[in-house]
Amino acid sequence: MKVLILTEKPFAKEAVKGIQQVIEAAGMEPVVLEKYTEKSQVLDAVKEVEAIIIRSDIVDAEVLDAAKKLKIVVRAGAGYDNVDLDAATAHQVVVMNTPGQNSNAVAELALGLMVYAARNFYDGSSGTELSGKKLGIHAYGNVGRNVARIAKGFGMEIYAYDAFCPAEVIEKEGVKALSSAEELYSTCQYVSLHIPATDETKNSINYTLLERMPEKAVLINTARKEVINEAELVKLMEARPGFKYLTDIMPKNHEEMVEKFQKRYFSTPKKMGAQTAEANNNAGIAAANQIVDYLVNGNTKFQVNK
Repeated sequence: MKVLILTEKPFAKEAVKGIQQVIEAAGMEPVVLEKYTEKSQVLDAVKEVEAIIIRSDIVDAEVLDAAKKLKIVVRAGAGYDNVDLDAATAHQVVVMNTPGQNSNAVAELALGLMVYAARNFYDGSSGTELSGKKLGIHAYGNVGRNVARIAKGFGMEIYAYDAFCPAEVIEKEGVKALSSAEELYSTCQYVSLHIPATDETKNSINYTLLERMPEKAVLINTARKEVINEAELVKLMEARPGFKYLTDIMPKNHEEMVEKFQKRYFSTPKKMGAQTAEANNNAGIAAANQIVDYLVNGNTKFQVNK
């Protein structure tokens, strides 16, 4: 059996080595396609493989049509909106993610962005401290839990809202559970976004929600750009001169944001949450182990399509 490591943005060399070792130990053959520039390269590479490991790479119906032997795709990371789940199900292909493997890396980035905002982008002026500030965590999954853990060390007051996580679970970890997104945004000067991009959440972070935040509020987005209503964010930042937005997912209106809000807006050049050696290694090897476990034992624990 062949397992394709399909990464336009490659894993670290150590991670690739670890992935290959897992695959070879199971008697399977690793195949690598990195830094590809044309979709035709992908379509050619998937023809003879039974499994694919991806990062932010697109697996759509066209890719699935070309992969006649494909049984499983694993996204090395938590989000999986770059895979067409309906098409995968129609092709009888299992899709999995690797939840939790990148969580600490993303959480550290979120807190780093908060420090950057609090210190006025290190422009030499007098900033503020995170200690004593109210932090709202929007979605209390693996990343949200790590954000809470690190933020406690800064002395922040931590609140969370998650529609699917029971309040008692949140409060057991020393975090104040709130009953709605509206209450979270009304309460907290800092909000860290960790919601997925779904039909319900896309464009849900809008003017009405953000205007509830206190003065000099800071929104941190290390989740997905699709959850932000970009036009309404611009409207909000025009109306609220103290509001700051920092993200590692560059918005479509990046140039407009830079032009209008130089001192209050920051985006990394590309998505940075999982860009650490440790996260690379953890997620990649987890993906390889899940593929082996599925192909050998039929384990579908992390399957995200039906």
